[in-house]
Amino acid sequence: MEKSAFLYALCGSQRKASTNRRLLEALRDNAPAGVLIEICELIGELPIFNADREGENTPAVVEEFAAKIRASDGIIIACPEYAQGLPGGLKNALDWLVSRDEAPFKPAMIAHASHRGDFALAQLAEVLKTMSFDLVGEAFLRISLLGRSEDAQASVLADSVENGLLVSALVKFCDAIHCDGR
Repeated sequence: MEKSAFLYALCGSQRKASTNRRLLEALRDNAPAGVLIEICELIGELPIFNADREGENTPAVVEEFAAKIRASDGIIIACPEYAQGLPGGLKNALDWLVSRDEAPFKPAMIAHASHRGDFALAQLAEVLKTMSFDLVGEAFLRISLLGRSEDAQASVLADSVENGLLVSALVKFCDAIHCDGR
């Protein structure tokens, strides 16, 4: 029998009403048995990356963030595109991991809540590959929530649950990282 999974989800938007957060919440709330998804609440608390603050000078919140990454079986990242690029907070969070050992070979899945944003997606994929994350491309999930009312977003997400799109992406990710996602 395969093991259960702990997946840590990073949301590139810090907005409470973020469509990417809503997508991550839907993934969390509809995860198959044995799959626990925790959405990171630390990104907005991380100080601006400064290499002088690494090692023994690393802030406690960075250590807490890195410990969650280390403890996870894989990460899910959902982010919007800001000015044709990655949101600064998400990039900052990833920068804190560059010279540490949590990122290399850690499986990663990208989820996206918009019909656009290909520049940010390409940049995110490049950053993750450069950091030696194991990007699981077949688990990529795109569900267009951007520009829709809350009710319309709920309807699209309900349809994605009903037609199996959400769970299918998680199962593909879990299959790739050899955890129980069924």
